[in-house]
Amino acid sequence: MKQISGNKLLVKALKEEGVEYLFGYPGACTIDISDELYKQDDVKIILPRHEQALVHEADAYARTTGKVGVCLVTSGPGATNLVTGLATANYDSVPLVCFTGQVARHLIGNDAFQEVDIVGITRSITKYGVTVRRREDLGRIIKEAFYIARTGRPGPVLIDLPKDVMAELGSAEYPKNVNIRGYKPNTDVHIGQLKRAIKLLNKAKRPLFLAGGGVVISRAHEIFREVVEKTKVPVVTTVMGKGSIPTDHPLYIGNLGMHGAYAANMAVSNCDVLFSIGTRFNDRITGKLHEFAPHAQIIHIDIDTASISRNIQVDIPIVADAKEAITKMNEYVQECSTDKWLNLIKNWKEEHPLKMRPNDLLSPMDILKEINEQFENSIIVTDVGQHQMLVSQYAEITEGKQMIMSGGLGTMGYGLPGGIGAKIGNPDRPVIVISGDGGVQMNIQELATAVLEELPVILCIFNNEYLGMVRQWQKLFYGKRYAMTNLRAGALSRRTEGMEYPQYTPDFIRLAESYRAKGIRVTKKEEIAAAFEEAKKNTKAPTVIEFIIDPEEMVYPMIKPGGTLEDMIMDC
Repeated sequence: MKQISGNKLLVKALKEEGVEYLFGYPGACTIDISDELYKQDDVKIILPRHEQALVHEADAYARTTGKVGVCLVTSGPGATNLVTGLATANYDSVPLVCFTGQVARHLIGNDAFQEVDIVGITRSITKYGVTVRRREDLGRIIKEAFYIARTGRPGPVLIDLPKDVMAELGSAEYPKNVNIRGYKPNTDVHIGQLKRAIKLLNKAKRPLFLAGGGVVISRAHEIFREVVEKTKVPVVTTVMGKGSIPTDHPLYIGNLGMHGAYAANMAVSNCDVLFSIGTRFNDRITGKLHEFAPHAQIIHIDIDTASISRNIQVDIPIVADAKEAITKMNEYVQECSTDKWLNLIKNWKEEHPLKMRPNDLLSPMDILKEINEQFENSIIVTDVGQHQMLVSQYAEITEGKQMIMSGGLGTMGYGLPGGIGAKIGNPDRPVIVISGDGGVQMNIQELATAVLEELPVILCIFNNEYLGMVRQWQKLFYGKRYAMTNLRAGALSRRTEGMEYPQYTPDFIRLAESYRAKGIRVTKKEEIAAAFEEAKKNTKAPTVIEFIIDPEEMVYPMIKPGGTLEDMIMDC
């Protein structure tokens, strides 16, 4: 039988798995893999400018397409630069297969040049990680990696490839099937538990659906909407679950949690049955654990057994894939009596509607309103900070639209590479990235990737000259001591009153132009619409729109530190 090198088998495996794009950065331990990739045309190679950006690009590609994102980096610093992106994907259940180069086996453990134990380093932030020790195991391990990444609760898998193993000759056969002892992810629904849950829902006077990221990941949007409309039960979402039902749907209340809508938080605090699907109940949505949904019996559907009753004790646990469970639910549910409950929720909405206070200066609300009006069938990607929460509150995620962000880890620097990965996977859809002036500078070098790949991503920079979310906490709880958050002043932020700060660095427009991207600066409300119209004409390169924002803009409502969902600061 014909024998081939491990490098050739890897390329063959990528083709067998249907990989369209590989996000890679070369180095000494992967140069032979790069050489094999050069000889073929089926798998397209994306060359970013930094490994952290590379993994975020693969992550966003996976989130927006439903396919597995694939990375290739070299050993040592190439591998360690993946760590933040792996943790980001792990928190948000994103299927990735990341290949890392490794020194030859006889050098492992000898402090060789660019040698690290990347499997050990990432053990707690990957779904599975392994160093390939024998050439004969390579095909099986790659096949298993793709299967593990996309099944059960999706997540990142890391395969470490010693250089000598990859050079060794072995079988050219790539396995067709997977059989992993001890890994049998459950997707089937326990009908008995589901019927108990539906019976409880039917008896409820104040029932509520809580939709988390699991509904979005399983692409259960349509069937979930059917269930909601059939039952007439209102819906709140986590930030990651936003879009699981269109935001203009009459039964949608809003996001809950730290910056959730008043009506959404009040609904959770007053419901008598909380039917939650695909959420981990993390601290950003619960507030004080022992006072979360205090009057409710809680049903929890989740594909991950470990997520059930870990933070919030539930009454009816159901381990299942969200889409499978919702599809089965649709066979049994019936209309609930919710008229009085819906009226109460309507009163809460009217009492404290989600709105920003009027501002004569340029406001994030003005920008988001224009994005809502101008872009259909779009993908909105955010970075992390105040702008992220504002997008989660005000962006209209209706049918055909999608919103992605780093949720569980809250990774600054995700936005621009995320937009690039989304655009690569969805070339016919508009992609709008919204970032702060802090987060965008963490991976600004990816403008080069977008230019070279001719990606017309629209990058909106909300420039308030501060790290806005931390500044908000400093304003509310730290006596307006803006320590380490003034990006214009930097280390000079304690300057004597009356002394002028230096000019803001960088000039984002000149920086964009230096990358051969288009740069537009907006300082007035009247300029917003024209800026987006101009960006839409730029179809072969990214456009950077810098919006000069009032640093005093805040994100409300906000739960007080250590408070319950009812302890909301509405304004100050």
